[in-house]
Amino acid sequence: MDLSTLQSQSTLTVRQKITAFVNRYVVTAPTATGEEGEQVAFVEQKRLAFREEVTFFTDQSKTTPLFKFKARQILDVGATYDVTASDGTPIGTFRKDFKKSLLRSTWHLEQGDLAAVGSERSQLIAILRRVWDLFEDLPFFFKYHFDFVNGDKPVMSVDKTALIRDVYRVEISEPTLDRRLAIAMTVALDALQSR
Repeated sequence: MDLSTLQSQSTLTVRQKITAFVNRYVVTAPTATGEEGEQVAFVEQKRLAFREEVTFFTDQSKTTPLFKFKARQILDVGATYDVTASDGTPIGTFRKDFKKSLLRSTWHLEQGDLAAVGSERSQLIAILRRVWDLFEDLPFFFKYHFDFVNGDKPVMSVDKTALIRDVYRVEISEPTLDRRLAIAMTVALDALQSR
């Protein structure tokens, strides 16, 4: 899928594939019937990297890079991540709001003049996740969702659609939001959430 076609997508699906040493994600554009359609991105994120740098590719062959995100700081729970095109052109940034995330995970997403704040939709689920995290090896069997808004205007939402597997439906309401930034933010919500 070329970049202009990707930018026209209002819905994307992000699915994590379970592997031993990396978080592997496949991003697709759903078909008209809601099934997974054409693959638009593929990424492998190493677990426990000191300075997060994640490159997204067109497919599993990892021959054609699309974009990447990289942490500005090393091992910082509130690190800012720069999202850049494959040629290094800045796309946008995201960062976790550590203080607000103590009770409800909150992220800031910026792209030029567009600024959005995303937080977990349900305060109850947010609290349950924090209690559940005390039992590190137990999977969390509740769906959780994030809504990103600019003031009161919806920008994007990320809904976990499966109880056991990590599958997310991304709905983009803001037409100017770069889909690469939306994909990077969605992967970060899964891969970096506990940091």
